[in-house]
Amino acid sequence: MIDCHAHLWDPREGFPWIRPDSPHHRAFTADDLAAAGEGTGVTGTVLVEASRGDAGETAALRELRRQRPDVVAGYVGNLHVHGGAGPGAFAALLRTWGDTRPNGMRLGGAAWADTPPAARALVPVLADTGTALELNLHGGALRAAAEVAARHPALAVVVDHLGNPPNLRENPGNWHRDMEAAARLPNVNVKISGLLTQQHGVPDDRVAALVREVVDTFGPDRCLVGSDWPICLPRGPRSRALALAELGTAHLPARLRQDVLHTTAVRVYGLAGPGR
Repeated sequence: MIDCHAHLWDPREGFPWIRPDSPHHRAFTADDLAAAGEGTGVTGTVLVEASRGDAGETAALRELRRQRPDVVAGYVGNLHVHGGAGPGAFAALLRTWGDTRPNGMRLGGAAWADTPPAARALVPVLADTGTALELNLHGGALRAAAEVAARHPALAVVVDHLGNPPNLRENPGNWHRDMEAAARLPNVNVKISGLLTQQHGVPDDRVAALVREVVDTFGPDRCLVGSDWPICLPRGPRSRALALAELGTAHLPARLRQDVLHTTAVRVYGLAGPGR
């Protein structure tokens, strides 16, 4: 299995969103990640940026990929912090890094319209270089993914955390409609992640039904799994997060389960090494 969503950080290096009284206010290292993966069946992890707030985080993730290929299969950087340099400089950076360039770059915010225009201007560079665009938007993530995917058919778009649906105890709003619309675009992919935090207090069978709906709508070859470790820790360990994601794929035959747990990640992120 490839865990497509985990973070590493040290609050001493930035990460202003991590408050001193938070259980996340400690360093999480590659050794911690490896230990948390014992017994889970994880063969590689895609590290995702954690809003350190500077372009140096992308370089730090690259170095982790180079130093710890036994644990890190790939990495997703923060697109926001590279916007100021412009598309030309960003394209040059990716060329310079070659095979060690990011496997994806992430845009986040309240909604697509709230993301920086300078960062959005880099999206064509991602399409040209075969680098995935990852979206973590609190509102309209699936709708935005569909719109971007339509404009850039060669771009692989990955939507974090099932598109951030509301907790199942609440009104789903337009999430179902947006999911079906996004599924019509063949280059939109969905990450089954964030379940322990977003669906806290919801029975496992209902969470599994939500996952099953996503997998059946998009198809196993466009779904990936992620633990969201160590964000998930206040609600449960990495093993629990991954098991909950897997529960929604139990209805699939083994070959199609392998797509969700492994093959889609290799294709979307262009992975090599331990995850492959």
